Parts: sequence; C-alpha cells; structure tokens
Amino acid sequence: MKAAVFHGSEKGLKIEDIPVPRITDDQILVKVAACGVCHTDLHYIEHGVPTFKKPPIVLGHEASGIVEQIGARVSHLKPGQRVLIPAVLTCGRCTACRQGRENICANMQMLGNHFDGAYAEYVAVPAKDVLALPDAIPLEEAAIIADAISTPYHAVKNRAQVKPGDTVVIFGCGGVGINAIQLAAAAGGYVIAVDINERKLAWASEFGAARTINATQVERVSKEVKKLTAGGADIAMEVIGNPRTIEEAFECLRVGGRLCVVGYTHEAISIVAGKIMFKEVEIVGSLGCRPVDYVPLLRMIEQGRIDLKRQVTHRFPLGEIERAFAVMKEGVALRSIVLP
Repeated sequence: MKAAVFHGSEKGLKIEDIPVPRITDDQILVKVAACGVCHTDLHYIEHGVPTFKKPPIVLGHEASGIVEQIGARVSHLKPGQRVLIPAVLTCGRCTACRQGRENICANMQMLGNHFDGAYAEYVAVPAKDVLALPDAIPLEEAAIIADAISTPYHAVKNRAQVKPGDTVVIFGCGGVGINAIQLAAAAGGYVIAVDINERKLAWASEFGAARTINATQVERVSKEVKKLTAGGADIAMEVIGNPRTIEEAFECLRVGGRLCVVGYTHEAISIVAGKIMFKEVEIVGSLGCRPVDYVPLLRMIEQGRIDLKRQVTHRFPLGEIERAFAVMKEGVALRSIVLP
C-alpha cells in the first residue's frame, strides 16, 4: 500500500510502498477514506517535536474510513461499516480512565504518534474506541471530527464550561479555533474571536463569532476585550499554543473568570500569581476528548448544529501531501484532508 512515511525532521515525509498492516484479535483494519492535516503533524515534521514511536512512522491522526477486516474478538463492528477513528485511544483501566477522564489516560495511544497512522491506504487500530458513523454524516469530511472538532468540544463543554450568556474570547481561528468558536456559540456564548489573519477572522464571523479583533490593529487585545465586555470576558480560550497569546488571554478575564489553554507550547509563560489569587481566576488545560463525548458530538453534527462540510476547504491526494501542509502554513486553508 501507499503511505506517507516520516523519517525524522531532517528527512521529512516520503511516499512509499509498505506492507498492509496485519491486525490482532482486538484490532480492525480500516481502508482510509480521508485523513485530516493537522498542525500537530507539522510540529513533528518541522519543529523537532518527537513522536513516541521513533521514525520511520506513518503520521496522520484524523481519520475516517471503511472497515476492511475485523479481529476475532471484535463484535461491535463489521466489514463494510463506515467508521470514525478517534485520534487518541484509551486503556480503560488506569486511574484517569476509571474516573471518567480517559482523555488523560496514563496509557493513551495516539494514532500517527505511538503507532502508524492514517496517511496511508490502510490503518490498523484497536477496535474498542472506534465509532460507527451515522449515514447522514459525510464520510470524507467526518475525518476532521477526530481532532479538529472533538478537541474543542471537550474544551468548550467540559473544561471552559461555556454556558448561555457567557462572554468568551477565543485566541486563534484555525481549524481547532473555528470549532471552538462555533461550539461556544452553539452553547449560548457571546464569542469574540482574535487572530492576525483577516481571512480567518472572516471565517470566524461565518462560524458564529459576534465580534472579531485583529491583534495587529489594536494596542492591546485585552483592552479591547474589556471595552467590549464592560470589564473582561467570563472565559478566555487560547487555541494557538503561543506563550504571549496565553498571557494576553489571561489578561482578558474579568474577576472570577476562567482561562482554558487548548494550544500546545513547550515554552514557559509569565503570569502574575497574585492576580490568580486576588481575582479568584481559574486556569485549566484541555487535552483531546473523552470517548463518552463522541456520542452527543456526532448527534449534534447529524442534526446540523455543527457545520462540518464547509470546514474542509482543500482536498489532496496522498501524493500531494506536501501541498496540504503548504496551504496550511500559508493560512489559506481552514481544514485540509488527504484522500489516500
């Protein structure tokens, strides 16, 4: 089969012929319909972030497809079934899993990180957390549910805890940020979107932002937010992974507000600890999505309450995967998918 194999940051990706994976009794083999192109993969390719499995490894963690083969102990799925593969698979046994926080499972396995991913014609995955897709959800576009939609769903619902009437400022209007915007708006929030790209800010308005701020055109974003909200936002979400924007998101909060950090950075941030105490501010992180949350999420998409199809602005065959990363870096794609 054809696959985009990552050989390390110096050598990058290469399209190669590799064997079709063999499955164990608890796994399924999926013929990949589509795989979303994510900044996480770019971190591996260009920014030196290591994968858990040392290269060579097939990247790609936002996947949908058709079940080709099932293991001997798999009973809830069958060949020919349309499926969504969650980006992170859980053990179900550790303390976090037992407490219902499977998204921070001590033994989590991430597609395209711990084992070969879905930038390939076929992928072998544990069957436990794989979900059957409702017929009303288009198969190819469904790929981005696995991360670009599920991650902000968990962030908005469980970590930021957006409620009707909350003012929510969201930093970053990329693939994950756009869904944080439309999910926060769907939850009843008054959303203020922040970015430096006018195209992305226009998308933010289309997907539910009540106001937008171009950070390059104001003295301080926090000052603008405080003007718009009469003192500060109830909730700030950072969906970029930049220390400066995390700090600025913190400054946007009202007394008693909540900061939810969704973007990843390995760098330190500088926040005045006294403000956390004196203003009784909460700071929470958000990682991935719990398996239990996929069911209501899929229902929302099936009911049309989340716009899925319009988010996929670019499609590429596997052999043109480098172009997919190029348009992402240029900021002209909302979400791209690769079609193996």
